[in-house]
Amino acid sequence: MTPGARVAAAIEVLDQILTGAPAEKALTTWARQHRFAGSKDRAAIRDHVFGALRCRRSFAARGGAQTGRGLMIGAFHDDPDARAALFSGEGYAPAPIAPGEVDAIPDELPLAVALDCPDWLMPRLQASLGADFAPVMTMLQKRASVFLRVNQARISRDDAQAALAAEGIAAQPHPLSKNALEVTENARKIKQSKTYLDGLVELQDAASQAVVDLLPAPGGRVLDFCAGGGGKALAMAARTRGAVFAHDAAPGRMADLPARAARAGAEVSLLRPEELGKAAPFDLVYCDVPCSGSGAWRRSPEGKWLLSEARLSELCATQAEILRRASALVAPGGALAYMTCSLLDDENITQIDRFVRECSGWEVVFSRRLTPMDGGDGFFVSLLRRGS
Repeated sequence: MTPGARVAAAIEVLDQILTGAPAEKALTTWARQHRFAGSKDRAAIRDHVFGALRCRRSFAARGGAQTGRGLMIGAFHDDPDARAALFSGEGYAPAPIAPGEVDAIPDELPLAVALDCPDWLMPRLQASLGADFAPVMTMLQKRASVFLRVNQARISRDDAQAALAAEGIAAQPHPLSKNALEVTENARKIKQSKTYLDGLVELQDAASQAVVDLLPAPGGRVLDFCAGGGGKALAMAARTRGAVFAHDAAPGRMADLPARAARAGAEVSLLRPEELGKAAPFDLVYCDVPCSGSGAWRRSPEGKWLLSEARLSELCATQAEILRRASALVAPGGALAYMTCSLLDDENITQIDRFVRECSGWEVVFSRRLTPMDGGDGFFVSLLRRGS
């Protein structure tokens, strides 16, 4: 496919997303309907689509319309020559830009538009981030780095870096975690690499690794209460000699965890909801709760535009309920950790403050927030200790 044809394909996919189709489904449907497109073509189209979703509001303003075409015109606003070459109408390229199509674009955009922030969320994010608001929102407009967690139980970070290099994958240590590698070349080769298939490394954001590093690693029993795919359970299993358990309200989310644990040489026992009571108590329970995902909008940009005030309220209620339920599983003297990949105080410190007010016998050991300015996704973690 030519560069112009790739842009035309991205426009087609974006139009589907703008009418309500999930981004991944729209991309998959397009690929199935256009089997002639090679892997490089699909990757380039995906990059166009996700780049446009990260900057959906500003690209639409600079492209003259909230359409796939408008978004892709806006994507090349700062490079008129490239835009003209891509929108040539030749072959399968999009039609040339018509007279007047982008003539009314203002020189300066309102702050919320320029930073691709929903209007209703802007005051909340400003209150939560303070002086970091604009820098963080600017970073969320860019693509996130790819990170690997080195399986410290089986290989050192230096040896993992060398093994990846031997397979043509360049990576460098990242300061957020002693086990983190940032991939700098050939990230798309990772899942086919022997280093990955042998369980020596796992795909995991550096900030996600960092919040697990901050948790105690007791020799006793540890429960990942909202395990999902199990990345944090595997990270904990690599650093503790204790027994690690994983639970999720929707057990199907953990379907791949046994195979991943076997690959990593880790022991993680899965618990269904009805098994929790008999398995308790635990020395450490940690909960990476459902949240807005605002700290990870670089990776899942459509979440920014799907979030509503009503949905945020629902999430906050769910988070509070999870905290209460998880706290009942902690042994006397044990620890409870609460995590989100959110930048919003509503989902972070406000939840912790409410919990310690309403539930006696708990002490906050520490709370820490990471933002993209720290090098990874946005994350929040708070560790609480239960009285004996």
